[in-house]
Amino acid sequence: MDRKIQLGNHRISEQSGVYIVAEMSANHNMDYKRACEIIDAAAEAGADAVKIQTYTADTITIDCNGKEFQAHGLWEGMNLYQLYQKAYTPWEWQEGLLRYANEKGLDCFSSPFDITAVDFLEQLHVPAYKIASYEINDIPLIKKAAQTGKPVILSTGIARLSDIELAVHTCKEAGNEKVILLKCVSAYPAPLEEMNLKVLPNMSQTFDCLVGLSDHTLGTETAIAAVALGAKVIEKHLTLKRENGGVDSAFSMEKEEFAEMVRQIRRIEKALGTVTYDLNQKQKESRLMSRSLFAVKDIRQGETLTAENVRSIRPGTGLHTKYYEKILGKTAGENLKKGTPLDWALINH
Repeated sequence: MDRKIQLGNHRISEQSGVYIVAEMSANHNMDYKRACEIIDAAAEAGADAVKIQTYTADTITIDCNGKEFQAHGLWEGMNLYQLYQKAYTPWEWQEGLLRYANEKGLDCFSSPFDITAVDFLEQLHVPAYKIASYEINDIPLIKKAAQTGKPVILSTGIARLSDIELAVHTCKEAGNEKVILLKCVSAYPAPLEEMNLKVLPNMSQTFDCLVGLSDHTLGTETAIAAVALGAKVIEKHLTLKRENGGVDSAFSMEKEEFAEMVRQIRRIEKALGTVTYDLNQKQKESRLMSRSLFAVKDIRQGETLTAENVRSIRPGTGLHTKYYEKILGKTAGENLKKGTPLDWALINH
């Protein structure tokens, strides 16, 4: 799989910074001005991209009151059709939202929920496609998105291992290896004890691809931990104010919370650094204050070196401590004052 992926204005790789995505979802509350204000908030908070969703109630489900079509959790009391009527992003907005996001310096892409959405988004020249967790088993949709040749981000919230394998295989068969897998728990909000972030490095190794986290937990801790475990993409829902309501507001971040998450991620990136055992200049200088072998008493020429007159002490300018037992019992080659750093040239062999 490709581990260097160009997505919009950003190149995502194992060596790059974390790609941070603000998910608008339904937080626009059917108000175009509010949608633009969420884009403003994403830019001000330091996101790299904003993501929208492309479906209608009719393209994602049918209007049916059967038991199987009832919404649950935060959306109890609505059927799926009613929920998606409230949550969808009007298609006539989307060209304007993409353009507005780009003007704010953000990449903007979408989650298509059926083949017609991919056709529509292709006309808008989106830079990537995100497949939502509940669509990971929609193989025709994944194939259609992969055939565009653009990066495909697969969320795995309800996926078994076999589902991920099939989805990745579908992309490869379409000639597209620009795949990023997102660990996800499809609960709103997601409980910490169900996150299993240790899957991230295993997922990266198993599928030989970049990985990330689509995070529905409250707070920043899970995203930060994911970055430490190798996540190169973090996606979080963003709203203006949770108190404004909306179908996704309860598990969405406000701007200052999102900005704090971005700040923490950028600090963690600095701390993670790279795999190296080389010393920087400050560490090299600090080594001078490490341990080494010194004469800790005045020693006459010919006198035996013992545990009483030789010790391992700071600083580190004397003979290496690994020679301590080797020099005990040998004799001084000249008079040594207390505080003399030992050297083979000062010792009779």
